[in-house]
Amino acid sequence: MKSCKIVLLLLIVQLGFAQVRNEYQISFKNAVHHEAEISAKFTNLESGTISLKMSRTSPGRYALHEFVKNVYNVKITDSKGKDVTVTRPNPHQWDVTGHDGTINLSYTLFADRADGTYSQIDETHAHINIPATFMYIPTLKERPVQVTFYAREDLNWKAATQLIPLGGNSFLAPNLQYFMDSPVALSDHTLKEFKVASGGTEYIIKLALLHEGTEEEADTYFEHIKKIVAQEKAVFGDFPNFDYGEYIFLASYTPYVSKDGMEHRNSTVLTNTQGLTEEGMKKNLGTAAHEFFHSWNVERIRPISLEPFDFEKANMSGELWFAEGFTSYYTNLILCRAGIITQDEYIDSLTDTYNSVWKSPALKYFNPIEMSYQAPLVDAAVSIDPTNKDNTFISYYSYGNMLALALDLSLRDKDDLTLDDYLKLIWTKYGKTEIPYTIENLFFTLREYAGESFADNFFEKYIFDNQTPDYKKLLGSVAIYLKTNLKKAYLGIEVKFNDDDMAVISEYVKKGTPAYTIGLEKGDIIIAIDNQSFSTEEQFKEVLNKLKPGKKSTIVFQRLGNEKKAIVKLGVNPMIKVTQYTKPSKKALEKRANWLKAKE
Repeated sequence: MKSCKIVLLLLIVQLGFAQVRNEYQISFKNAVHHEAEISAKFTNLESGTISLKMSRTSPGRYALHEFVKNVYNVKITDSKGKDVTVTRPNPHQWDVTGHDGTINLSYTLFADRADGTYSQIDETHAHINIPATFMYIPTLKERPVQVTFYAREDLNWKAATQLIPLGGNSFLAPNLQYFMDSPVALSDHTLKEFKVASGGTEYIIKLALLHEGTEEEADTYFEHIKKIVAQEKAVFGDFPNFDYGEYIFLASYTPYVSKDGMEHRNSTVLTNTQGLTEEGMKKNLGTAAHEFFHSWNVERIRPISLEPFDFEKANMSGELWFAEGFTSYYTNLILCRAGIITQDEYIDSLTDTYNSVWKSPALKYFNPIEMSYQAPLVDAAVSIDPTNKDNTFISYYSYGNMLALALDLSLRDKDDLTLDDYLKLIWTKYGKTEIPYTIENLFFTLREYAGESFADNFFEKYIFDNQTPDYKKLLGSVAIYLKTNLKKAYLGIEVKFNDDDMAVISEYVKKGTPAYTIGLEKGDIIIAIDNQSFSTEEQFKEVLNKLKPGKKSTIVFQRLGNEKKAIVKLGVNPMIKVTQYTKPSKKALEKRANWLKAKE
């Protein structure tokens, strides 16, 4: 087999130690107060104005995050330590003039959120997302970047990252894009690894795990990771060409982090306060499966709308129903094929996603492309004004998940085609070649794979429009059906009881519900239904359970201190449960097995 280590050494030689690099150093003496001290040196600069910037967003996130808010104590000088002229045209930019071809920079960073976007520094670890940490010069985007981490030896920290190791805790990135896409974990973590092979090349898959559980739990988690890696490789037929011969999972399951997962080209960040106990194990493995799938679908099968990623503005893409949604479909499917969850658990998991998509009033407003456009407004985006997203937005994760299910079952009902093989074709055309794709490319590739009429029908109805696939027929082909509860009345509100034991409507009321029809809204207090009052959630549910679909009830409620009364005609609970046939045919069970079983 080809030695990736030799390729790595050759690459470093080709980059050349004499080549001009942007150099960073970062230390953590005040980690107890979440501070890092950062310095940088930029040389061989052209005369005139040089713009230093702090990123406004981060790869894999689409909204603005304005990382500059945690930067202070900024000092900028020339090569001799003399002051230069600095102006601030906007909050995230420093324009420097009067330099001598070199700029020395130093500043303090505050960081206290560990997830896939932000950085966190404390005495358990330094969780470093590069855009949230380091200033950069956009015009030097093609220069190699060298960074040295002064890890806390007293805390036994060591570094884990997809950056190229140079020895000690110094690392190299070939350019700005790769640098920004390379998170770093500094901690007293456990490192595990195994080898895989593809196309005559051997790769090392690593796990850097920081957790508070047992070694047995860590071993079990690692063995499951191996199964996930094998099943995801089976979908595409081979592994991505991991640039420097390695892929690393950077996992932190401690009480101090935030729940998240974030894909990167040759690594992924996994964070959760839940550890590796039984329930936490499955949830964390689900995130790992999702993010590793991204090393094909989004990192290399990459939409042209995100290429290259722009660090200075929100990044909008109409392809997230495919990039994120199809990846979400495979998340639980891979866990099922790997034997981490049972087929029964997988089928049960379809219920919530189905209801969140096909029972949403937002279907009337946007198709999946337009839902994808919403990412900069919803994906960890921050705003203080209320929105009506419950009525107008469906997550492109869930929407794409359901469309992938429909496409997979439709293909399997057509000459035994599969979504796996459609993705293999996309991988061959746009992933291996790393040619950024468009929605039209996905459309024409489906035409190539499944025929013009099939592709035209699917895209016209479900991608360019917002119609609902025939799930009764599709799920029926694998002995699954949509179970309804026609006997349960439906009002359409969510309530929480406040400190005064009053039932307050806690969510914006969805359009089309009986509650919306009579004008109930978030913040209203439900006093009584048919003269029956309640002071606990259990009592409220008991009252609702006595109501009958199609019957009229009297609602007494309070709004802004005024008591009101309304007559409502109760509906039928629209929610469904995805369940299995009690007497399935042999053919349907065979089709189900072919769909859900492990792949070679």
